[in-house]
Amino acid sequence: MYRALFSSAVALALLAGPGLADGPADPAGPVVLTVTGLDLSDHPDGQATFDVAQLRALGETKISTTSIWTGGTHTFTGPSLAAVLRYLQVKDAVLAMHAINDYVVEMPTSEVEAGAPILAYEMDGAPMQVRDKGPLWVIYPYDADARFRTDTIFARSVWQLDRIDVLR
Repeated sequence: MYRALFSSAVALALLAGPGLADGPADPAGPVVLTVTGLDLSDHPDGQATFDVAQLRALGETKISTTSIWTGGTHTFTGPSLAAVLRYLQVKDAVLAMHAINDYVVEMPTSEVEAGAPILAYEMDGAPMQVRDKGPLWVIYPYDADARFRTDTIFARSVWQLDRIDVLR
């Protein structure tokens, strides 16, 4: 009985995701996202880095949608931006989202919703490569609502995302 309780407790701890007691663990794979400007009390160097496995551990959200950049409907998979911000304990800030090519767009955290946008690392079940707008692409459910088909939302749909600066 105690073994079952212990196993359940361990499973729940693992499902809860990585803890912030000592900051996020170091990535085991290639870093695909760096977040800077974090609270120094939670992140001694003010930043966190993620590989795909760490992002996957934050929970996967799937969005099937068309976009102005792709033909047909595709299914994108990745954590919601809200889950990443919740994990990093980021609230009431502006996010400067940077692409590999130095494209930058700002977004207030007040406009991040529970399931939109996501930081997609897969399209149609395959990892996205740089040539395919990866390794991360900020994706909204464009087909779900007209409010996701505005110039502002399209501008925030950063492909080849590699860094987010948290501006206070």
